[in-house]
Parts: sequence; structure tokens; C-alpha cells
Amino acid sequence: MKSKDLQSVVLSKYEKGEGPTKIFRDLNGTLCLHTIKRWCKMIGQSGSIQLLKPPDYPRIVRTKGASEKVTHCLQRKKPISTRKLAGDLGISQASVQLMLREDLGLKTYKKVVEPMLTDEHKGKRNTFANWVRTNFRKEETMNIFFSDEKMFDIDGVYSSQNDRVWAVDRVDADTKGGIKPKRKFPQKVMVWLGVCSKGVTPLVIFDNDSVDHARYTQEVLPVALEYGNKVLGSQ
Repeated sequence: MKSKDLQSVVLSKYEKGEGPTKIFRDLNGTLCLHTIKRWCKMIGQSGSIQLLKPPDYPRIVRTKGASEKVTHCLQRKKPISTRKLAGDLGISQASVQLMLREDLGLKTYKKVVEPMLTDEHKGKRNTFANWVRTNFRKEETMNIFFSDEKMFDIDGVYSSQNDRVWAVDRVDADTKGGIKPKRKFPQKVMVWLGVCSKGVTPLVIFDNDSVDHARYTQEVLPVALEYGNKVLGSQ
């Protein structure tokens, strides 16, 4: 319960004729009896609870100059850690983090990995997009069929950044599943899947990871053709 809410409760109870001890018991220790008595005294004298605000001391660490230095460091393309910033400014790492979040309103973001595109790649993509816009109407684009293959192994997917275990020490973490066993040569399987505006196709699972054009023609194309005729109609 916030301080303003507690003040309202104490004020309401006091106006109903309840004494400090009764209010203290009703709040079940949320406020100490001394504070309740002090608030009741304020209400009796002025009719309200008026708390003094703490004095505003000038900042000596998170100053405007320090914020400008941090902003200048962040504008460089070379990444820098909060620990390095703290060392350069001669302040604590916690102060740097508060400066970044509260003073500058910044948040941390992970780098996004994406394919490196050359100007030639971008030009080809623009040409293809313009070709689609010129040769296909909107309703025709709903019949476009996409497919892809993905290799999976029996060890599963593991993210060292997000898969965490909360524990008191390393031994406790290990007993709670903190060890991820990984085979040197795990068994793998390739899976094919198609998707369109109407849904997804049945999975095509290959027995081994060796897939050539012959297997693709014999095992994948019949599934894609049957599903396409079923949901999109015979083209």
C-alpha cells in the first residue's frame, strides 16, 4: 500500500473516532504506532496529514557534465560497457546504470543478426518486388505458396543467454538442471514444411540429412501439390 493510501486510511479512521492504537491494530503493523500517533496529532491540529519533503541536495555524481560525457561515449560506433564507462568517469557502475535509465531514458537492446546485403542484392529485391506488384493483383498473392527446410538434432535448441537456473551456488544449480548434455555427433533429421494464406502443409520428415533433387521430387512435391490443390484449388 502506498503512503498516500495509508494517509487516507488513517485520516478516515481518525475522523470516525478511532484512536491510534485501534488504527494500528487494524493496519496489522503496516505502520508503526509512533507514526500513526504523529499523523493523528497532525489531523487534530490541521485537519490533514502534511509531511515535510526531504531537502533537495545538489547532485555530485549524476551531474549534467557526466551525462554529456556518457552521451558522447555512446555516440561512438565502438561498443562500451557500463563498467568501462564507470571507470572512465570515476563513478560507480550503479550510478552509470541509473544515469542511462533514468537521466537519459535509455534501454538496452540485443543486436539483431541479419544477412549482409550488397547493393546488388538490394537492387534485385527491389526489382522482384516491383515485378510482383506489377504482375499480381492482391487476391492473386493469396495463392502464393512458400516452403523451406530445417535441420533438427535430438539435443534440441539451447540459448545460453535466456536459459538460466536460479540457485544459491553452482552445485545447487547443477542439481536443478543447470547442466545441458550435448553429444559430439548428435543424430539429425531434416524437416520440410510449406505455408500459404490458408494454412500449413503436413510435415515431410527425411530419414537422413542427405536430400537431393530426386528425393525432393519424389517425397516433397507430391505433398505440396496435393495440399495446394486441396486448399487453393487446381491451378
